[in-house]
Amino acid sequence: MSERLIALFGPTAVGKTALALALAARLREQGQRPVAVSADALQVYAGLELLTGAATAAQQRELEHRLVSFLPVDARFSVAEYAALAHAQIDELLADGATPIVIGGTGLYLRAALTELALRPPPPPGVRERWNAELERRGPQALHSLLGQRAPWAAAGIDPADRHRIVRALELEEIGALEPPQGESQLWSEAVRHPTRLVGLTMERSALYARIERRVDEMVAAGVIEEVRAAHRAGASSSARAALGFEELLAGDVEAMKRRTRNYAKRQLTWMRKLAGVELIDATERSVDDLADTLR
Repeated sequence: MSERLIALFGPTAVGKTALALALAARLREQGQRPVAVSADALQVYAGLELLTGAATAAQQRELEHRLVSFLPVDARFSVAEYAALAHAQIDELLADGATPIVIGGTGLYLRAALTELALRPPPPPGVRERWNAELERRGPQALHSLLGQRAPWAAAGIDPADRHRIVRALELEEIGALEPPQGESQLWSEAVRHPTRLVGLTMERSALYARIERRVDEMVAAGVIEEVRAAHRAGASSSARAALGFEELLAGDVEAMKRRTRNYAKRQLTWMRKLAGVELIDATERSVDDLADTLR
């Protein structure tokens, strides 16, 4: 493996963390020092580990993970802040001779970790909260229609069920920072800060959905509903409340969370196939060890 930086991307529940652990073991056999760097928008929050699928304490003893569980749930966080932290962590690890394994299911955060993005400004105080309240009152379809009236080109590129991107687009439109893209999008370019092997995990749709069902059931059994309620009582920020399933589980609607997770996984797969230079690997009915041997 010539690249000194590895990036693993894929839909929720596909097995990214398990693969990272197995790959790390093989890298150590080759004399390397692997360290994981999370590229997940919500795993930054302490107190939402079950909900966001963050690496467990046991997994982190097996493979060091950075940019996980370092913010209180009442803090707001942006991709620009994440990019600065991720670049610093990756540069430090490379300078120390380590092998960063960037692991992500949030496409924008993955690209922010790997390249220099021209990022748009955060919304003024109160704007996101107001749009999130509108989202809960009117639903994503209605806000997507509103976005279509105000910026049809932006709405055309956003799934009507993608709550986070709809709210972000409306925020930017309100402050005059939503502009049509000019030329090639940085999101889909081949530009990276360091030579990177980018691996995208795919899985046959029915198998992935079955894994999502099991994962949500396991999360509920492990106490994720109480975790969400505790975060709510602690004043979870609008950023933290964007975690997949937060509002659904706060209402006790497990089936709604499963539906939203399946929809999100579909969007992740669509995003992944647009990434330049991605090496797609079908994980359907393959063991973690088999996949790791493929990547060693």
